[in-house]
Amino acid sequence: MIITYTPEGGEPQHFDASRLRASEIQVIERTADAHWKEIKLAVGDGDVNAMRTVAWAIKKRQEPALRIAEFDPWEDELRVRLDGREVRSYATRFVEKYGDRPEDLADAFAELRELAFDREDCESAIADATAPKDQASADPEPAPQPEQAEQESPASAIA
Repeated sequence: MIITYTPEGGEPQHFDASRLRASEIQVIERTADAHWKEIKLAVGDGDVNAMRTVAWAIKKRQEPALRIAEFDPWEDELRVRLDGREVRSYATRFVEKYGDRPEDLADAFAELRELAFDREDCESAIADATAPKDQASADPEPAPQPEQAEQESPASAIA
């Protein structure tokens, strides 16, 4: 996840929350009074306290003396974005989930585009996820024998 901090009238700053040192995670946990697993989920949900705490910890790399009280952005100045790895994962999952429902798939991809940090990365991930699979390299499944096909019930064919 990438946390984008855009101060009013300032340039956007990007904080990659996918690459944190153990010591940074410990500082984040103590500051947020929560476990890292919970904080990551909260960041993904757009929780302002979680985003602020993680962004502050990363910002301390360049400003070691920065205190949490000194980093107090407005709520609308923080936003969470998905990095390339996350975008690819979501694109693949969306195709698996909505592949047979084009309208739902289009809606999911529209939302993914909004959440992606890098739009080109997102378009590439969507193209890869929706590309026809190479049938020549796939092992063909053996066709059922005629007597087996007749004996199967419709319920067992679905399962």
